Amino acid sequence: MTAPQKPPDALTDRTAMRALAHPLRVRLLGELRVSGPQSVGKLADLFDEAPGSVSYHMGVLARSGFVVEAPENARDSRERWWRAAQSHTRYEPTQLNSDPATRIASAAMRHTFLQALSREMGEYIDLEPTLEPEWVAAATTGDTATFLTSAELREMSNEIEELVTKWAARSRPGAEGTRPTRLIYSAFVRPRFGQRPPESGEATQPRDEP
Repeated sequence: MTAPQKPPDALTDRTAMRALAHPLRVRLLGELRVSGPQSVGKLADLFDEAPGSVSYHMGVLARSGFVVEAPENARDSRERWWRAAQSHTRYEPTQLNSDPATRIASAAMRHTFLQALSREMGEYIDLEPTLEPEWVAAATTGDTATFLTSAELREMSNEIEELVTKWAARSRPGAEGTRPTRLIYSAFVRPRFGQRPPESGEATQPRDEP
């Protein structure tokens, strides 16, 4: 398995954001990033989707540069393989609110990310009883409330990013004794109860093709 090497640029294109505001596309992209190149047929079986539907969604991802074809993996001309173009998606939060249209597209994308992560953690909770005790004991989940200045929040965020980078560098896909693991982290200003988002005349969820 060959991991994607190209470092991602900060995501600013609204069309690309809308491409990721779709649950199946997020899961397809995530599978390619974790497991490496896959055929349309294998992805269709894995996600219980029609091959034509998978091909369509891969095409949407490809047009925004998230995936590229991997013909070197195909056994014959009938097989169509894809691989992830980057190891992860990166964006600058301050740029996501630069204008109303970008804010709407980025919010839809991030809500989709959140739903995908919530689903994955829920699946882990359901499967936890099947894991060996040492893997259950090694995992952790938690949250905490802090009162910080914006500078302190930035410092903490940087420290978290450094910690993530350290362990990502030690990742050894396929090495003996390793398993894919998920780290979910976030640090943000806690919304007040009853606080409402900015008003907008546009829908918060972009329309998507069938």
